[in-house]
Amino acid sequence: MVSVAEAKRIILEHLFNPSVEFVPLTSAHGRILAEEIAADRDLPPFHRATMDGIAIAFDQYQTGQHRFAIGGVQAAGQPKQQLTDSAFCFEIMTGAPLPDGADTVIPYEHLSINEKLVTVLEAVSKGQNIHRQGSDAQKGALLLSKGFRISPAEVALLASVGKTTVAVYKNPTAAIVSTGDELVDVGETPLPHQIRKSNSYALAAALAETGCNARVFHLADDKTELEEKIKSLLENYELIILSGGVSKGKFDFVPKVLESLGVKKIFHQVSQRPGKPMWFGQSPRNTVFALPGNPVSTFMCFHRYVKPWLLKSLRTEVLKESAVLATDFSFPPKLTYFLQVKIKNESGQLMAYPAAGGGSGDFANLKDVDGFLELPLDRSEFNTGETFPLISFR
Repeated sequence: MVSVAEAKRIILEHLFNPSVEFVPLTSAHGRILAEEIAADRDLPPFHRATMDGIAIAFDQYQTGQHRFAIGGVQAAGQPKQQLTDSAFCFEIMTGAPLPDGADTVIPYEHLSINEKLVTVLEAVSKGQNIHRQGSDAQKGALLLSKGFRISPAEVALLASVGKTTVAVYKNPTAAIVSTGDELVDVGETPLPHQIRKSNSYALAAALAETGCNARVFHLADDKTELEEKIKSLLENYELIILSGGVSKGKFDFVPKVLESLGVKKIFHQVSQRPGKPMWFGQSPRNTVFALPGNPVSTFMCFHRYVKPWLLKSLRTEVLKESAVLATDFSFPPKLTYFLQVKIKNESGQLMAYPAAGGGSGDFANLKDVDGFLELPLDRSEFNTGETFPLISFR
């Protein structure tokens, strides 16, 4: 048995080496950037108005002129015009280029307009309401580095520099395998001694949040079937996540089957609750996480171990979080305990409220919590106000 810290260290020492692929910009959301992105021109590329109103030469206003005749209209998307006579102004729209000869924009709300004559009603400062050329980034400036996870905000940035395709790290081909004769599919009506599958769907959804899609399989508690099907999966998928069949029960065949098929066991069992029977191994082609079948155990192990492994392999990492224990809590066994908690932001501090639930099989309780607070194994009493690592899944 290994500790949680040892399990984490070992797993992160056994990363996979992703290749790079190019995807359309429309498919880049959620992926991990594998190239550096630089500005192909100044951002913004011209002095642009940030409000609808008029563009003037401030020096003319400063001489005491507060009435301007409208000399034209500068619309967004039109070539830049020129204010040749500073006694005049241009009407200007948000996003339009600032006409040459003008240096200040006054919003309509601060004006009175009578036909073609504009009166300025409020004080004006030079250069107001202008987004200046290159103020966001100058041409050639680094905008995004490798390892950046692409959110909708980065999609917009990539579009602004003309990236129709984007280099991203390629996710491993992934298979999720649930095991157990007690499980039936979602659309079936379970018999009194059966339950519907849930772990495989939860794992697939959690993987998809990282940008990695997986195929879902189910195998019976039959050693021969497990050997045949897992052999095929090992030939076709680089990442395999199993749920169930890893403990010490009579029908827990998964560890021996994996080793018989050439997957080297790196560790089996972690001094933690939930998730103690977790198994981890690798072959030259595959990385295999065999997680306990209880839903909360499966869910916790994915977020504590599988997700960090995947993201670090893809040249990025899970952000570290912590939260303050909001009530006293005790856990006597010498195991690292992953406490289900509800998180509340109180005066800028994340407070963790325990939600005990019904144990590792109580997946319904997960709807009421936001993550797991990691309580160390060298203690049994945990006090209000203490800060501990937080593994959040919302």
